[in-house]
Formats: sequence, C-alpha cells, structure tokens
Amino acid sequence: MKLITWNINSVRLRLELVADLLKKERPDVLCLQETKVMNDLFPRAALAELGYAHQAIHGQKGYHGVATLSRIPFRATSSRDFCSKGDTRHLMTTLENGVELHNFYVPAGGDIPDPAANPKFAHKLDFLREMESVFAKRRRSRNQPVILVGDLNVAPLENDVWSHKQLLDVVSHTPVETELLGEVFAAFDWTDVTRSFVPPAEKIYSWWSYRAQDWLASDRGRRLDHVWVSPGLKGAAKKHTILKAARGWKQPSDHVPVITEFAL
Repeated sequence: MKLITWNINSVRLRLELVADLLKKERPDVLCLQETKVMNDLFPRAALAELGYAHQAIHGQKGYHGVATLSRIPFRATSSRDFCSKGDTRHLMTTLENGVELHNFYVPAGGDIPDPAANPKFAHKLDFLREMESVFAKRRRSRNQPVILVGDLNVAPLENDVWSHKQLLDVVSHTPVETELLGEVFAAFDWTDVTRSFVPPAEKIYSWWSYRAQDWLASDRGRRLDHVWVSPGLKGAAKKHTILKAARGWKQPSDHVPVITEFAL
C-alpha cells in the first residue's frame, strides 16, 4: 500500500498539483490537510475521475480541513472534534484491508509560545494533550494495524529544524510542544517512519516558509509532517520519501508530500 500525506494549503487552489501528483505517484491513499473548503465544494468529481472514488472529507470554509482519498474502499469513517471547537482537524478511516488510518491537522499555535498570552498556543497544547489521552485509552489495541499521518505542526527532534538553538523559543519547536508530542508518541508505542529511514543525526524537513526569498538556498526548514505506525505495523514500511522538489513547483504549498510504501 502506497500512502501520501500532504498539507496542500487549499485543495482548490492547488488541484492541478494534486492531480499531477496522483498521476505520477499513483498512491493507494492520499491524506490531505488544510484543504480550506466546505464539504459541498470539495472537488470530489475531479479526484474520483483519477481513480479515487472512496473519499472521506471533513472541511470548513476557508480554514483547516482534512480529506482522505483512496482507491481502497472504506469499512468505516469518523472524526473527533478535538477540544470541542468545531474545527475540522481529524479523520479516521478503516480501510477494507483492515488498516485504521488517522489523518490529523494539529493547530499551528500562532507566533507567541505562551499559552497565557496566546489562546492559539494554548489550544495547540490542549489538542496535543487530548491526542495523548485518546491513544492512551486505546493502548490495548496498539498491536492492531494503525497509521497516523498528517501535519502535526511540531518538529520534535534537534535535526528536524535548521537550527535547534535558534528555534527553541519559536512555535513548533519549543520544549513544551516537543515534550507533549513525545507523550502522544509514547501513549501508543508509535514508530516514527521518517526517522526509521533517516537517522536522527541527519537533518530532514517537510516545510519551508513562504517568507524566505530563496527557500532552497537558505534551506531553513522544519519537519512538521509525520507518518507514525503502531506496533502492529512495525517494520511494514519498506520505502519512504519526502518529496522536497515539490516545494519548488509553481504556486506550491509550503509543505511537501511525504510518501510511504507499506508491505501489508
């Protein structure tokens, strides 16, 4: 099973990029985040014509939004309203092959890393705490085939950012965020697929800011997009690619696709 996760930063604006990716990579499943469109305006037909007839869509006008598009039929779909805010940030699909797939878009958290001064940052921390609680309660099912993907908006390791020291007080790499994400990670004994292919000593990124005049030359990236697997799928990932070249496409997202192939 070939799976791609990608924060598309508006699926309608970048539908052509999505279509090109699907034609080239032919994944079995595509998980999108930050689709920024209500369900009735999602480009269902165009993507179904490309072979992705099985669609789980959870969106809202102008903000957030997640979608899981698949060649593989779904047994079930659901979503959780994390922090009871009505945001569309999570989708769970159970595929016909038995894999339980979670598609997440964790809040970015604003610019000020102080929950007392910044409600967006407080929301992000609460969201991560709720993620930990949800998976801790399901710990007994961790030997089932479960995959968690998405834009988690946290770069947890030192080499997940261009400068660990300079970004310690920058939202996405602050100690409180990385510690909370670590608790989510431990709650279900997840395996970090990217870091099972790329050693922690090596730098690897999936996001480059629009603010950089030359993103490639400066290469000041962060690894915000993740693929995790439960113990039930440990060792199942056989190939993994962060498609860095996509950041240089015309009208790109600031995130790039993360591609994983599994032997199930």
